[in-house]
Amino acid sequence: MIGFLEGKLRAKSPEYVIVDVSGVGYHVQVPLSTFYDLPDLGQPVVLNIHTHVREDAIQLFGFRTIAEKEMFLLLTGVNGVGPKLALGILSGISPDELRQAVIRQDYLRLKNVPGVGKKIADRVVLELRDKVEGKSRQKPGPPQPFADSANTFPDAFSALVNLGYRPAEAEKALKRARQELGENPSIEDLLRGALKALV
Repeated sequence: MIGFLEGKLRAKSPEYVIVDVSGVGYHVQVPLSTFYDLPDLGQPVVLNIHTHVREDAIQLFGFRTIAEKEMFLLLTGVNGVGPKLALGILSGISPDELRQAVIRQDYLRLKNVPGVGKKIADRVVLELRDKVEGKSRQKPGPPQPFADSANTFPDAFSALVNLGYRPAEAEKALKRARQELGENPSIEDLLRGALKALV
């Protein structure tokens, strides 16, 4: 099993990254919270890895903080929550906010996350409440600078649709975020603004 990867960042998108470790490129799926915190292409990167083994595939899921990885593992232990949905949940809510929502039994906040309906929200609260109470919080490190991209809008739109938002509401939220941020926002700022508008 792979526990972590340390190498150069060769590609990044809101859905996955490729980490070059001694000439081998590892395809790693990441939540938006990790994507926001990635360095520029070609720079060193360290990701905490969960190796998910299925009959037909081996998938790598990467996280910038241990807190994200721990919450991901807790979520995938919930009945009905697979790795893809767990990534989607962490893309829409931070580990600390999710922990507080579970403790407070804030079903409305959980149901605002794409892909989480009433049944999943109920299960997350029921199955995780005892596990998350009293857990120490781990803060992520300071964000690093990012390079702007000419393709930020389509990439951000694709990421939101993949998270489960309807195309019309994703486009509306992105346009609103771009109006507030100006004409050339980074994809990270654009996604943050759009997600804020969608909550």
